[in-house]
Amino acid sequence: MKTNVVLLGCLSLLSASCLADNGDSSAIHRSAGADQANAGLKLPAGFKAQVVAENLGAARHIAVTPLGDIYVKIQSSKPGKAIAVLHPTGSGKTDAVKTFGAYRGTGMVIKDHYLYTSSDEDVYRYQLDDKFEVMYPDQPEKIVTGLINRHQHESKSIALDNAGNIYVNIGAYSNSCQQQDRAKGSKGIPGCPILDSAAGIWQFKADKLNQTYGDGVRYATGLRNVVGLDWNTAQNQLFVMQHGRDGLFDMFPEYYDLQQGNELPAECMYALKKGDNAGWPYIYYDGIQHKKMLSPEYGGDGKKTGGDDAIDPVVAFPAHMAPNGLLFYTGNQFPERYKNGAFIAFHGSWNRQKGQKGYYVVFVPFKDGKPSGNWEVFADNFTGVENIQSPGQAQHRPCGLAQGPDGALYVTDDVKGTVYKISYSGK
Repeated sequence: MKTNVVLLGCLSLLSASCLADNGDSSAIHRSAGADQANAGLKLPAGFKAQVVAENLGAARHIAVTPLGDIYVKIQSSKPGKAIAVLHPTGSGKTDAVKTFGAYRGTGMVIKDHYLYTSSDEDVYRYQLDDKFEVMYPDQPEKIVTGLINRHQHESKSIALDNAGNIYVNIGAYSNSCQQQDRAKGSKGIPGCPILDSAAGIWQFKADKLNQTYGDGVRYATGLRNVVGLDWNTAQNQLFVMQHGRDGLFDMFPEYYDLQQGNELPAECMYALKKGDNAGWPYIYYDGIQHKKMLSPEYGGDGKKTGGDDAIDPVVAFPAHMAPNGLLFYTGNQFPERYKNGAFIAFHGSWNRQKGQKGYYVVFVPFKDGKPSGNWEVFADNFTGVENIQSPGQAQHRPCGLAQGPDGALYVTDDVKGTVYKISYSGK
C-alpha cells in the first residue's frame, strides 16, 4: 500500500527538514527474510529471533540485568502479578517465572543497583543485591506519589539520566484540550489548564522518597502523551516519542478529508532540553507539508501554521502508529551502523479508518547525536496477519524494548505476553 507520509532522518536537533517521498519509499518497506522458525518475525539478514517467554499477560516495558535476568512490567493489578522475573537457561528459554508486586503500570528501568517501576499514579524502586535480584519484593520504596490518573494516557513511563534524576511522563487526560473531549467541532479551552499538571515530562530526584508534584520540575511541556522515552548517553539528553492526536477528520470534516485524517498528524521523536515546549494542544506536526500546523480547535484549518515557540521534531513518522518503546542501542553485538542508533517499538493503529500501520520495531541510524539516515523497519510480522484491518486481529503488538548484556535486543508483546530476543550472528 502506498502512503503519502514518509518522514525521515538527517534532521538537525533544531530543525525538522524532513525528507518526503510520495511513492513506495524504502523507509516503509517491510523487512525481508521471514522465517517461521525465526519466532515468526521478519528481520534483516544475519539477525535471529527466539521467544524466551510467553503468556506473561500484558507485558509492557522491560529491563535486563548485567547478568542476563529479565524483569517485565505486567499491566496487571492482580496481587503478586505486576512484575515478572525471568531467568534464562542454557537453551535461551527462561525457567519458571516468578512474579511480585500488586499494581498495574508500564515503566521499568534498572539503574545503579535499583529496579525502578511505575504504576499509573506512583513511581517505585527496589534495591538489588550483587546478583541484581530484588532484595525486598514486598517492600518497594515510593519515589513519587499521587500522580494524576484520569484514565486517559495514564501510563507513567520513566527514564533516568546519569546525574541522579528520573523523568516521568504525565500524559494529557484529553485528546486536544477541547471543551468537550473528542466532540465534533468542539473548540479548545483557552489557556489549556491541563498543561499545569499534565501533558509533559516531570523531573524528580531518583533517590528521594515520597515526592509529589511540588517536589518535581516540569522539565518539558506540550507533549500529549509519551510512552517511549530514553536517555541518550552519547548526547546526554532525553529523547521521547509522542503519541500524536486523533480525530482531525472525525471532528473537523470541513477542513480535513478521510485520507488526511488517516495520515495526520505525524508521530514525532523529540530531543528535549529543560524548558522545551512541543506545542500540544495548540499545534500538531504535519509530515506531508513538514510544518507545525495550528490545531483546528484553536483556529486552524489545515493550512495555517503555528507554534513559533515550539520545538521541532528530530524525526517524524506516519500517523497513528503508537510508539510505545524507545531504546538507544549501545551494545557491540550488532553491526557498527546500529551503534548509538534508536530502536522504536510501534504498538500499532487503533483509529485509522482505512488500513492499519505500525505493529513493528523500526530503527533510526544516529551520528553525533543526530539522525543520520532514513528510518527503516527492523522487526516485522508481529501481527501474524497480512493487511491487518483491526488491532483486534493482531496476534502480538510490540511495546517495550531493552538491551541485554551481550548486546541482544529484547522486545515485549502486550497481547499474549511474549518476550522476544533478537540477536545477530552474521549468518
